[in-house]
Amino acid sequence: MQNHLVIIGTVWPEPTSTAAGTRMLQIIEVFQKEKYKITFLSSASKGENSLDLESISVQTKSIQLNNSSFDVLITELNPTIVLFDRFMMEEQYGWRIAENCPNTLKILDTEDLHFLRKTRETAYKQNKTVVFEDYISDVFKRELASIYRCDLSLIISEFEMQLLTETFKVDNSILHYLPFMVEALNEKAFDSFPKFKERKHFVSIGNFLHEPNWQTVLQLKKLWKSIKKVLPEAEMHIYGAYVSEKAKQLHNDKEGFIIKGRAESVEKVFNSAKVLLAPIPYGAGLKGKLLESMQFGLPNVTTKVGAEAMHGNLDWNGCITDSDEEFIEKAIELYLNEELWNTAQKNGSELVNQRFEKALFEADFVTKINELLLSLNSHRNQNFLGQLFQHQTMQSTKFMSRWIELKNRK
Repeated sequence: MQNHLVIIGTVWPEPTSTAAGTRMLQIIEVFQKEKYKITFLSSASKGENSLDLESISVQTKSIQLNNSSFDVLITELNPTIVLFDRFMMEEQYGWRIAENCPNTLKILDTEDLHFLRKTRETAYKQNKTVVFEDYISDVFKRELASIYRCDLSLIISEFEMQLLTETFKVDNSILHYLPFMVEALNEKAFDSFPKFKERKHFVSIGNFLHEPNWQTVLQLKKLWKSIKKVLPEAEMHIYGAYVSEKAKQLHNDKEGFIIKGRAESVEKVFNSAKVLLAPIPYGAGLKGKLLESMQFGLPNVTTKVGAEAMHGNLDWNGCITDSDEEFIEKAIELYLNEELWNTAQKNGSELVNQRFEKALFEADFVTKINELLLSLNSHRNQNFLGQLFQHQTMQSTKFMSRWIELKNRK
């Protein structure tokens, strides 16, 4: 019988707008190679940028929140594996899976650790350094409980793996490191990149609905005048889906600070730009824009949190700094110095091949899944904390959901 993966998504994937959409596509590809039937469920409305999943042989169905029609559907689908794309989806539907499909393997794709991003955002806005106590929030408790209730959680960053296992003592057996997975860059691809002299202008990219991206644009606005003073011919091009009104107000032709909106082709944009600037003030997970800049031979200047967990002990494809002065200095230097730029570009291709090539991760991931499918009961018995959370928190979620359902009927 064919194995069946059911994905429960917060939103329909938008790989051309978000790194989360790109990652979802990479995970789907792994399961398709293993000949899984795949069904994607979401209660969200489809947007104009949503991928047509049916065109890549993924079935889709709309579901309702707090509605027992989901119980009927999931029983009919009878999945081998259910994957939740964020912990909030596990909270909403996890107990229904446990009740209707108790032998289904439950996987949580954390995307990034939401509690980490939230903690850093609060610290940034209060202009303070994160200390241990700052992590212990409601979001932290909810996310950790969700990780325990699942049979396996996919963690995108080595830093987050370390945080969970060392700081919060989460057992390794319920976690799996799975970063972005991309094709290797061969010599032919590297040689096809536009050269230093064929490129011009600075670029930044990121969907405007994501708060860290908006804060990054505000940082750029602050730093840009100093860069423009030294490089009067250069322009700063800001790309991203869902441009807000406040973002449009930052557009200034005279200053060369151009809000471009959605990029129809990231490859085209990155192939014409000379340097990507990403003064990311806070965040979590891995930054899709920085990986893409490496894939298209575009050096970048970013912050420590921007480059976090991406380069291991390899050289960065540009510069990492948290100092405004150094950021400005390195952006200018990278823009003017061809030798430095070429070295940075080469570092980028090394990073892609040694840290993110899909062949490094696919087989291990599939092996882990197959092992869990064969030993699900014993795996769950060892994860007794998960059973405890399943019993306690799911009862409250379940009865709240049942209450809402009854209320809606009236």
